[in-house]
Amino acid sequence: MDNPVLTEAERQIAQVYDAMYAARVVGSIASQLYAQAMGDVYPYEVEASSSCDWPLLGTMVANLRMQPGQQLVDLACGTGGAGLWLARALAVYVTGVDVSFKAVSLATGRVPEFSVPADRARFAVGSLVRTGLADRYADGLLCVDALGFERDRRAVLQEIRRVLKPGARAVVTSGRSRTNPVMPPWKEQAEAVGLILDAEEERPHEPQMWQRLYALWIEHESELRAQLGDAQAESMLTEARTRGPKLPERLALAVTLRRPED
Repeated sequence: MDNPVLTEAERQIAQVYDAMYAARVVGSIASQLYAQAMGDVYPYEVEASSSCDWPLLGTMVANLRMQPGQQLVDLACGTGGAGLWLARALAVYVTGVDVSFKAVSLATGRVPEFSVPADRARFAVGSLVRTGLADRYADGLLCVDALGFERDRRAVLQEIRRVLKPGARAVVTSGRSRTNPVMPPWKEQAEAVGLILDAEEERPHEPQMWQRLYALWIEHESELRAQLGDAQAESMLTEARTRGPKLPERLALAVTLRRPED
């Protein structure tokens, strides 16, 4: 596995996420509010800063169709919870890639928490379009809530196809406006890079979860500032106030893509 050189733009993004993860590891308020917003579908052990819930983990187990001993890639892995949970549940190897140096460090430190053997999990710095992974490396891949942070969606999908083995699948989350979609339909996006759309499943509860979470962030502003600092709290509040009004028209999807057999 190579260590890809990040672009200046990617390094700037990494700095933002390094600061976020460094702040959230100090206090528990962020994970507490995620748990409250998700309710009984919150996977406490995963502790993801994303929409990763029990239904999504179930979709991944069902749609990736992996066998014990195969290789899973967690793209934009954050602190590694989803990939490590799947590695243990499916008895597979996991390689996590994230642009944040802090996230990679935290993910590496969490391996023992999931009782995954050290030689079955590794995490490294890389981007959505420069993973540093070999061609045909993965028997399965997941990417949760990250596609929207890369302007060149086609480049990300090309990288996913390159990394997947023939016949292997990727499960990615995606969102778009119901009334004014910017991207083409998923079938067209997949075919444009030589992938097959296996499934496109709506997650109608997800926008409602984000609405609850954003309301909680605003309600608990003082606790967020006290535990995370003003800069991180302000970033979260800005997200809540700018994205919250758009949620009623958001279509949230779990998309399964497959690389064709040669």
